[in-house]
Amino acid sequence: MTDILPLKTAGIITGTFLLLLHIPAFLWKDNCHSWLQKFPRSKMWGIILLAAATLWTFLLVIKMDLGEFARLRSPIAGFVLLAALLTWRFLDEFLAVRSLGILALLAAQPILDACFLQAPLWRLLLVILAYIWIVAGLLWVGMPYLLRDQTAWVSASSFRWNFAVGLGIASGILILACAIFAAAG
Repeated sequence: MTDILPLKTAGIITGTFLLLLHIPAFLWKDNCHSWLQKFPRSKMWGIILLAAATLWTFLLVIKMDLGEFARLRSPIAGFVLLAALLTWRFLDEFLAVRSLGILALLAAQPILDACFLQAPLWRLLLVILAYIWIVAGLLWVGMPYLLRDQTAWVSASSFRWNFAVGLGIASGILILACAIFAAAG
């Protein structure tokens, strides 16, 4: 079993993350456009994000209760490292997007764990966001060109860009405010 974050902490981290991601996109629109165009095929970001996803997965395997498969912990951990190496070597096209998809899938788990069996209604904001990350992560891992197409579509119109960034900022503020000010029960 992994450590479970308190709901309030998960909300603060998620809201802050959304704000840190979307406020620069609002302030430096042109720089973000050019960065987003280069990101899907970026070797550097691919390696950095793959290393982060590999480390996170490796730590999960080492810590989690595998039940009857506990005796296979070392081979599974070794397989995680081997899979990362093979992914880096043979799936280098859109590696940044695939790695981002893996991280989106991994990030959803602690959020859903924090929300499980919790009473506050605002937890549903986190649950919805986690499931959006899960769907996006699955699509980006399996069809990584979709992120390139999605960013091109959002970047093509100033209205779409401002709407997407505004939605991210509003979501971050709402989740952060609920996490800080909402009653625990």
